[in-house]
Amino acid sequence: MAEVVTFGCRINAYESEVIKEKLKNYDKLIVVNTCAVTGEAERQCRQTIRKLKRENPDSEIIVTGCSAQINAAKLADMPEVTLVLGNKEKREIEKYVAGIFADKNQVSDIFADTDCGDYIITGFEGRQKAFVQIQQGCNHRCTYCIIPYARGKSRSVPEELIIKQIRELLAAGFAEICLTGVDICSYEPSFSGLIAHILEQIPELPCLAFGSLDPAAIDEDFIRLLQKYNNISNYFHLSIQSGDNDVLRRMGRRHKREDIINLCNKIRKIKPQVKFGTDFICGFPTETEEAFQNTCKLVAESGLNKLHVFPYSERSGTPAAQMEQLPMEERRRRAAILRELSEE
Repeated sequence: MAEVVTFGCRINAYESEVIKEKLKNYDKLIVVNTCAVTGEAERQCRQTIRKLKRENPDSEIIVTGCSAQINAAKLADMPEVTLVLGNKEKREIEKYVAGIFADKNQVSDIFADTDCGDYIITGFEGRQKAFVQIQQGCNHRCTYCIIPYARGKSRSVPEELIIKQIRELLAAGFAEICLTGVDICSYEPSFSGLIAHILEQIPELPCLAFGSLDPAAIDEDFIRLLQKYNNISNYFHLSIQSGDNDVLRRMGRRHKREDIINLCNKIRKIKPQVKFGTDFICGFPTETEEAFQNTCKLVAESGLNKLHVFPYSERSGTPAAQMEQLPMEERRRRAAILRELSEE
């Protein structure tokens, strides 16, 4: 079986399982499924590619994922790399592995992609929780984020395919199913409607969980589902990023700090045992000390439990990279403070 090395998010984890199943009859083949959320993430991907080739000189290396989509030429110039596939091409990786190409850069315009693929996976190696892709791409433009340019416009997996995939994974013995995508709340025609149909059609599902949720998109229909069904997970990961309204506005986020407090209180009334996780970016351009303290205060005011904290990292090609930057040592200092708060 081909070796698949995965960086980044849950959607990459899901796609890597698809790749493993498609390439199970190949030896001496390594697929690196890359991430591009930060420049550092891309650097680590390139470093890993070089290391893999040193350790496996007889293996061919195929690079795909978000870094491949955004910086195909740079990866194709690496002598260790045999083939570079974009996020669209990754879905048909078996065809590219079997072919011979004069140009090892096989990356197309991701914004021309109109679907998410229709492959059904049978399991998740080494995991107790199974991820199910419901959506791809993103139509929002947060000023710090490059991912829409790596994943394209938002598009949804047909509901019947999602239901089929969940049933397949339940039959394989998975007790928890986590719906994942780039921006799952943008699922069309309705994210809440999809959840309702899943729970209506598969009442034996022990636990339904979600990837990162956009607080601005959580509606009253979603809240009502929490009241109706007790097999929805007690853990919610909210994409918050900052607890200061001015910073949120500069980030291009669609919620305010008050929205987070109200949402957490509303969910906690229905599910008292609920836990909330979130992502925070520390030291975003122009973030003042007062703004950072607002983020620290939000942790207690919302009752957030699990914090994923990142010092802001410039991502070339994004508007935020052109803003006035804070010194890196200050970004790291603030991130350390917030991590300590998370431990407390």
